[in-house]
Amino acid sequence: MAKTPDHPALAAARSRGPLPSPAPLSLEQVRAIALEAGADDAGWVSLDHPDLAEEVPHVLTAMPGARSLVAIVLRMHPENVRSPRRNVANLEFHRTGHAVDEIASRIARALDGLGHRALNPPMAFPMDMSSFPSRSWIVSHKRVAQAAQLGAMGLHRNLIHPRFGSFVLLGTVLTSAEVPQAPAPLAYNPCIDCRLCEVACPVGAIEPGGGFRFSACYDHNYREFMSGFADVLEEVVDSRNRHDFRDRVPLHEAVTTWQGLAYKPSYKAAYCVAVCPAGDDVLGGFVHDRTGHVQRVLKPLTEREETVYVVAGSDAEAHVRRRFPHKRVQRIRSSLRATRPREFFGALPLIFQRGPATGWAATFHFDLSGPEAVRATVSIDDGQLRVTPGELTGSPDLLVRADARLWLAIASGRRSPVWAVLRRRLRISGDRRLLARFAACFPR
Repeated sequence: MAKTPDHPALAAARSRGPLPSPAPLSLEQVRAIALEAGADDAGWVSLDHPDLAEEVPHVLTAMPGARSLVAIVLRMHPENVRSPRRNVANLEFHRTGHAVDEIASRIARALDGLGHRALNPPMAFPMDMSSFPSRSWIVSHKRVAQAAQLGAMGLHRNLIHPRFGSFVLLGTVLTSAEVPQAPAPLAYNPCIDCRLCEVACPVGAIEPGGGFRFSACYDHNYREFMSGFADVLEEVVDSRNRHDFRDRVPLHEAVTTWQGLAYKPSYKAAYCVAVCPAGDDVLGGFVHDRTGHVQRVLKPLTEREETVYVVAGSDAEAHVRRRFPHKRVQRIRSSLRATRPREFFGALPLIFQRGPATGWAATFHFDLSGPEAVRATVSIDDGQLRVTPGELTGSPDLLVRADARLWLAIASGRRSPVWAVLRRRLRISGDRRLLARFAACFPR
């Protein structure tokens, strides 16, 4: 074998000289590459865009030197997504999602062939679950597509494309290429504020005032994608025998778990997408026959008998029992259980319940010590929440001092607060009754 300095491949590379700088691209070239690869629409946005500030560190971790993002849109078949038989809808989600990944890969290879580094992160899975339940995705495709002017976020927190409406899936390609042109802004937000998504949601994730109950959507709609499998495993461990396990996990749920592993997991609802009439391609049927749209699309979903997964004591549980008494309520543990002390405070806005927090106000100081020490101020004021991590601000109505890991164990129900107080490992100053009120706002 030749020694490294004399290696023929190295000698040949030196003789060819340095690689030439790639030619700059135009927005039209980028879009043409994407459409030729199979995208139904595409756009471009610089990583410097102010709306993408939160994405920058995650994008640069995945691809150091990335400068731009190519956003792509693929249209789904609306009738499949609207079907009350949700396995039909999920087939469409998975089929289109697979196509998004393949098309994004072709775009990345085409850009690379032009001398621009590029990679395509997954449309959805696989994600980096080492950080779960914190952020496990590389880039927010919805945020990128909106910055690239391919659509706008609707009331249901999904991107609405001006032509295809909500019946789209999105992908992103990271690249070192720079495109000097900025995308032209949308002329209007395609969302028509019909509020059908609010009516259709079985867990009331879309609030009448425009707020969004993140955990309600997450716990039910993403039951099979996230921690539902872990919950089934825990039931296996806790069960005394097969009969006890069958009492804990109904047969249909056990088989559903197997099907999710074998054939990809399924969304439990996604009704907000199914009923949305926005977008030029689908709006006509709603405008000219609103009653028919409600009868054909909305009512089969709202009247559907199904299991709805909720956390005990949550706003979602109250909503489904009041609004959909014909649907079966199954109580589950929260999918957003923190595994690290800092994650606990980051998750609070996502699992906050306005119902138990209405009609009172208090400020909580958390001074948690140990190797994972963290400080935070949590303020609750008549259904509103404010979390200030890293600081103890204002005058507290309740001060909590403990080891950070111990507090996490107490908050998750693994340790008793009474035991911790008696052992002087949990010290509470102020009105102790507020601790129960605090816990009710963040059911686990």
